[in-house]
Amino acid sequence: MIKRLYLIVVIVAGVLSAQHAFAQDQSTASGQAFTLQQCIDYALENGVLTKNAKLDEQIAESKVRETVGIGLPQVTASASVVHNEKLPRFFTTYTGSGGFIDLSGVPGIKTGDVVAAENFFQLKSSGDVGLSVNQIIFNGSYIVGLQASQAYKELAYKTTNQTKEQTIEAVTKAFYLVLINRERADLFTSNIGRLDTLLRNTKALYQNGFAESIDADRIQVALNNLIVQRDNFLKLNELGIEVLKFQMNYPMDQALQVVGTIQDVQVNVDLSSYSNDWDYKARPDYQLLEASKRLQELNIRNKRAASLPQLNAFLNYGYSTQSAKIAGLFKTESDISDAGGVGPDKWYNYSNYGIRLSMPIFTGLQNHHQWQQEKLSLQKINNQFTMMKSNIDLQIAQAATTYQNSVQDLHAQEQNIELATKVARVTKIKYEQGVGSNLEVVEAEDDLRQAQTNYYNALYAAAIAKVDLDKAYGKLLPQSEKK
Repeated sequence: MIKRLYLIVVIVAGVLSAQHAFAQDQSTASGQAFTLQQCIDYALENGVLTKNAKLDEQIAESKVRETVGIGLPQVTASASVVHNEKLPRFFTTYTGSGGFIDLSGVPGIKTGDVVAAENFFQLKSSGDVGLSVNQIIFNGSYIVGLQASQAYKELAYKTTNQTKEQTIEAVTKAFYLVLINRERADLFTSNIGRLDTLLRNTKALYQNGFAESIDADRIQVALNNLIVQRDNFLKLNELGIEVLKFQMNYPMDQALQVVGTIQDVQVNVDLSSYSNDWDYKARPDYQLLEASKRLQELNIRNKRAASLPQLNAFLNYGYSTQSAKIAGLFKTESDISDAGGVGPDKWYNYSNYGIRLSMPIFTGLQNHHQWQQEKLSLQKINNQFTMMKSNIDLQIAQAATTYQNSVQDLHAQEQNIELATKVARVTKIKYEQGVGSNLEVVEAEDDLRQAQTNYYNALYAAAIAKVDLDKAYGKLLPQSEKK
């Protein structure tokens, strides 16, 4: 009994494993399936523009740390070895035989003459090893620079938000295009099936003497045209998938499937809920301009801070030496005999520390005019606020009007498709019962196809209008994505 139960379990497990493997193979063959949110998430994670925007954020954060590092102690080590093959001459005034230099034996020389002698105060070779430390105590430009680095970081984040909004808009519209094209393709298939059934019924009526040959020919022409339209549309429909891949930065050589229907798109919204508590700051582009203004204000403060005193502390410590020969700089006690009594040259230490105060007094009015230029640039940004608010108001008005018209047209097309479906059904019944004409059936089918086309066009237009409305009110970017 136990062995039989074990055998059953093994068989069931094998069947389930085979089914799972088959499902995986089918999924791989048909491409990875994405919902709209998954498409957006993929694009935000893999899109080139969003990737670069995130890199800009990291650059801005690194810039902040760089600016902070300027205020930390700056430690520099140095080492140098110099050999002067010919030392500069030492110049002095001849003061007579009792002077610093005795040139009494030089013919024609007299007191007050300028003489040049070999520089006996400096040997030809010298070496120096030192360590210097500098620390900012007060620097107005550094203080403003810290604030500016934070503003620059904020600017990078606002730019990322705007890039995300643009990505969401592009992916959403491309996704809706794929959905609507898929619905249209299904519509072609349905209409072809219905016309094919009508054609077969008409041929049967003709064979039984209840219809004319022209009736079947007329339906055949309509069917042929519809098949050609479907084939052309299916070829063009593949381009919609490629557009979606491009917007997502999805591998173009891999298959992609979308999940959902265009009917799932919520196009009916209350416009009054959009206008409640509306603020321009909800728009990423407005936030970006605010960040730019903040950065420009700090630029003005930085120009002012450049005229303030700067106070720095410093410390220097090192060793130096000189020698008649460069080799003497590196001699040791054991090398004295080999050097003929020359060297070793002792390294002497030195040190100093202090505070340095510096203040620009006159810079040719350069700083003043630079400050004026920055103030004028700030005025330009303020003017951009006025223009942007007017532009946003116009976009909102246009988006709201387009949305209202699109929804109204959608409702009208919904009624039209219901009526056209009813007319096509009744006309077909009348024709089959011999009380209607074949021409009426063909015309009713054409009207139905046109009504269906108008309906899907209106549905797509309403979905796109909803996207534009969300963007105009700054609602396209989710709150969780805003920083």
